Amino acid sequence: MLEKIKETATYIKNIIKSEPQIGVILGTGLGGLVEEMKIEHIIDYKDIPNFPVSTVKGHHSRLIFGEFSGKKLIAMQGRFHYYEGYNMKEITFPVKVMKLLGIEYLFVSNASGGVNPDFHIGDLMIIDDQINLFPENPLRGKNEDDFGVRFPDMSETYSAELIAKGVEIAKENKFTVHTGVYAGVTGPTFETPAEYKYLRIIGADAVGMSTVPEVIVAHHMRIPCFAISIITDLGVPNKIVEVTHEDVQNVAEIAEPKMTKIIKEIVSQL
Repeated sequence: MLEKIKETATYIKNIIKSEPQIGVILGTGLGGLVEEMKIEHIIDYKDIPNFPVSTVKGHHSRLIFGEFSGKKLIAMQGRFHYYEGYNMKEITFPVKVMKLLGIEYLFVSNASGGVNPDFHIGDLMIIDDQINLFPENPLRGKNEDDFGVRFPDMSETYSAELIAKGVEIAKENKFTVHTGVYAGVTGPTFETPAEYKYLRIIGADAVGMSTVPEVIVAHHMRIPCFAISIITDLGVPNKIVEVTHEDVQNVAEIAEPKMTKIIKEIVSQL
């Protein structure tokens, strides 16, 4: 696996010619950030050696490199999910490639369901902790010592410094932003009312089908992480309605400019 990671990183390096400082993973309906980039290179996933290809509507399956808020940035416009049939090594493969490309920070976005009764559809939640409900950990197996230690500490999975910056930027721009715990589940089904209740009981504020594996791997490699969720539906008693993937996309696209503004301002301060 390490040789494949190196092969992929070398292929991308030969195209972009310079090191990105920031890595970004964009979720469902959240690809608008690239419109604010000064794009230098676009590479389709299908053209990258060893790279998976996203199969989900709303994920464009391309790697975009350029300048964003004064920094060199590489963005995944489309990510990979466990429910697509990919294993944890495949899902997190791009994060390891970005590490070898030189990223110093990882920003992650997603669309998620809110289980905190104080949340409303369209709100933003900066993730300050997570619950891994996937059936396995992406670090399972032989440890890759080149990347990190066998037993990484997870007491500050998300950077407290970046969270503080995000909260302050949201306040300055009068955005409604919460901080909270994100629970990662396999999908592809949306949760039942009983599952929403369970998630709230165990401490989650929001639930989604991504983010957790990528952040575990980035944290293992000592990359500071910042993640933000757009609350696209509610798993709260008396507020649960039938939801479709299209509904999730529509809400995410409306709220996306606020998320982009927060990330842009944080990046400018790094």
